[in-house]
Amino acid sequence: MPALLRTAITGKITWLGTVARRADALASAPREVLELRFSGALGEDHAGLTRPSCSRVVSQYPRGTEIRNTRQLSVVAAEELAAVAAALGLGRLDPAWIGASVVIEGIPDFSHLPPSSRLQGENGATLTVDMQNRPCHLPAPVIEAARPGHGKGFKAAARGLRGVTAWVEREGSLRLGEAITLHIPDQRPWAPLAEHLSGA
Repeated sequence: MPALLRTAITGKITWLGTVARRADALASAPREVLELRFSGALGEDHAGLTRPSCSRVVSQYPRGTEIRNTRQLSVVAAEELAAVAAALGLGRLDPAWIGASVVIEGIPDFSHLPPSSRLQGENGATLTVDMQNRPCHLPAPVIEAARPGHGKGFKAAARGLRGVTAWVEREGSLRLGEAITLHIPDQRPWAPLAEHLSGA
């Protein structure tokens, strides 16, 4: 029996981009096509089979520990970008300002997709969702430089709407305008979650 269920939900890729060098700038440059390898997108500074651990996994590893790179791409929803833009008082939030890799339109509640969901393109190129991305302060100065007076509130406005991080499960390419289909794990949520988080 398949462990992943193909859903009837198909989105559309509306934007693609790569960050050439994080040390120089967070903003991503628009692309017509993303060429995906097992290490990530070609030309993307977040690519690599491994990465140094960061604050998001500090409960598991000391910062800077070499770990598997499950944060190769930043994938966001067009609808959630629009909601963040509205909260910031902007007509539009450019995906480049937040270092996005892929923007998808048409998949509801995108930032809360189950971990291990797959996003599969028309030619079979497939991304595996790691987990929800957490907004940080880094996009704020980029937004502020482009739209003075609007960057400071990004972290709060983007909470729960920052999309997901993902890694390449099957190589291939993603193109603007391409359809992308959602596949989800065939399992119920972990029942003891609330009990063990509350300490009861």
